[in-house]
Amino acid sequence: MTEPILKARNLVKRYGKVTALDHADFDLMPGEILAVIGDNGAGKSSMIKAVSGAVVPDEGQVWLEGREIRFRSPIEAREEGIETVYQQLAMSPALSIADNMFMGRELRKPGIMGKLFRQLDKPAMEKFAREKLSELGLATIQNINQAVESLSGGQRQGVAVARAAAFGSKVVILDEPTAALGVKESRKVLELIQDVRSRGIPIILISHNMPHVFEVADRIHVHRLGKRLCVIDPKNHSMSDAVAYMTGAAVPEMAA
Repeated sequence: MTEPILKARNLVKRYGKVTALDHADFDLMPGEILAVIGDNGAGKSSMIKAVSGAVVPDEGQVWLEGREIRFRSPIEAREEGIETVYQQLAMSPALSIADNMFMGRELRKPGIMGKLFRQLDKPAMEKFAREKLSELGLATIQNINQAVESLSGGQRQGVAVARAAAFGSKVVILDEPTAALGVKESRKVLELIQDVRSRGIPIILISHNMPHVFEVADRIHVHRLGKRLCVIDPKNHSMSDAVAYMTGAAVPEMAA
């Protein structure tokens, strides 16, 4: 059996008297879209934050490509090739698309102008951003220098996904990517997710939208009461099954 590219065992995270993660396990296989579902307060966000460096677990281990890791910040996770697109997008509306793509990792001009005077290599960043948007079919965005605040909700989400795909060499995590979008824009984002996966990058998709989950996910991780309840195959289970498992109305017989 193929080893998981990202694996966690016995993760524990407590906030005072509240236990958000109660010896939780997690497995992401190479090249798959793994959906993570769970009721509000189930601890799925804490688990994703624990594997992406946003929080440091109190107990447990995380492995990336078979190597144990212990991220102290999201920057350390990014350096290892794990990119996260949060529900709030974490973008600066007043800055251009290219500037947002390279926020925190700007390219400097070669030679003395970059090293000594720290001048940015704007043409190189714009070229890279345009190429990445084109690769994911975001041809409707004509001007790479337009401010992000001038884009539609779907286009903003597309830029955020493109940024994650461009720099997330090993894992891309998407937190509720279609939550605030209409039907047409949601469809485009789902197509983007499948495009990213087709390039061999595994994706963790956190979502409450069951039709979207069952459309794109290869496996579904059901999180309940701070731990993994089961992992199901969407081909062998219905949306009603998934909802029943995550709410406690039914107990899964076996995992996929």
